[in-house]
Amino acid sequence: MSDQNLTPQTDTKIQATASPLRCLIGAVISGGMGYAVYSLMIAITTNFATKPVHSINPLVIKISTAVRTLVVGVVALGSGIFSIVAIGLLALGVQLLVQELTKQKSSEN
Repeated sequence: MSDQNLTPQTDTKIQATASPLRCLIGAVISGGMGYAVYSLMIAITTNFATKPVHSINPLVIKISTAVRTLVVGVVALGSGIFSIVAIGLLALGVQLLVQELTKQKSSEN
């Protein structure tokens, strides 16, 4: 192994700056995903409600109830997280827009 053939790797990282347009696009994407996961949650809940567990064994009924609750809960958590991210990105976009407008007004004076 000779060190002559190795190319030096540079550690240049390009950091993207936040802009109101990027925040708005991210909020729309996250909101759309949140709505999609919410629709999935409603479909799963409806499916579980229309197909009850057919068993006499109480252990089977308790385990199936726990699993159904966990499935609906995890999907609801995902929906909530996407929705909160969308609201946060929208608020960040408004904040950046206000900062840009106040910066332009102060530079004009």
